[in-house]
Amino acid sequence: MLALALLFPDSLWGGVSPAHLLMEAVSAMVDPRNPGHPGEPGEPEAGLAAAENREEAGAETETEKENATSLTGAGIAAVVDNLAGSTGTDGQAAEESETENAEDEETFSVAEAAYACYTSEELSDTEYLLSNIFCVDSSTTSEGIDWDANQFLTEDFSLEKSSEPQILIYHTHSQEAYADSASGEAGETVQGVGEELARLLQETYGYQVVHNTTTFDMVDGELDRSRAYSYAQDWLEEYLEENPSIEVIIDLHRDSVGEDNQLVTEIDGKQTAQIMLFNGLSRTSRGSIESLYNPYLQDNLAFSFQLRMAGDSLYPSLYRRIYLKGYRYNLHYRARSLLVEVGAQNNTYQEAVNAMEPFARLLDLILSSRE
Repeated sequence: MLALALLFPDSLWGGVSPAHLLMEAVSAMVDPRNPGHPGEPGEPEAGLAAAENREEAGAETETEKENATSLTGAGIAAVVDNLAGSTGTDGQAAEESETENAEDEETFSVAEAAYACYTSEELSDTEYLLSNIFCVDSSTTSEGIDWDANQFLTEDFSLEKSSEPQILIYHTHSQEAYADSASGEAGETVQGVGEELARLLQETYGYQVVHNTTTFDMVDGELDRSRAYSYAQDWLEEYLEENPSIEVIIDLHRDSVGEDNQLVTEIDGKQTAQIMLFNGLSRTSRGSIESLYNPYLQDNLAFSFQLRMAGDSLYPSLYRRIYLKGYRYNLHYRARSLLVEVGAQNNTYQEAVNAMEPFARLLDLILSSRE
């Protein structure tokens, strides 16, 4: 790598030299803030185009991110009163019929939810957004992105339900398991969590869902994540060409964090794993990576942001901050693309499964046509 860096100028590497990539990889491995997936190899690739196709350098360090929220008790109460049909601040349970709850959902507006929790000034303040709602990894830069979240709220992600496949769920890292997952039981890994999400979206909300359980991170029976994103990319391109009706793509993961970081909350009386949405910015700390262009970058951010705003109003402890890192992570195929981290290695499998009920509801709120 160093020899190549001496022989060839940076311009041949899209503005980022092999030596710089090597230094970033080393930094990621030793940075105590980025435990990522302990013991899992990254892949030092020659050149950023190759690094994109083998995007493990960024994806293997889906780091310990802060679980922060700026909501006040009054703000939460106001939103829940107005949009979710709960009681007021006195905490007494409301007795509502299913019809009334359905009517409340029909009037849900993600913009109203956002403005009940945040001011328009806060949502147009880049520093505020990147300190409270998003979290930028040290290996990337947020420069060059339009961070006016008021604009994020104007994007329409609603879709009409049809008889053709609409939502695709898959797992670049299919072997990610939980604290009590039985060894060798795929149904107790992130794959089982994906199956529950697919079931809810199809049976409860009426979407046509495909759940792919291809083990992109297994090679000859052994765990190998060095090319998992490349294998997933090859499959995605072929599958989407054959199934152009797919409008939503969800790459479902499980994070790795420090053992003392407990990503659990209580929702509807159930211990529930917290969720983190993850976006690639196609940038290193040195700037934009032109070879990794994502035509849907702003859409991806807006989609994640709207989901976060809906969650802040209805399930204020569900989400962690939206994490931003370099590269693309195969998010460039659809505007409605998500990389989702459900809990971490120290969550139980049931906690992760429990998170799918509120998450499916939030997805439906954003994907349904509601003013």
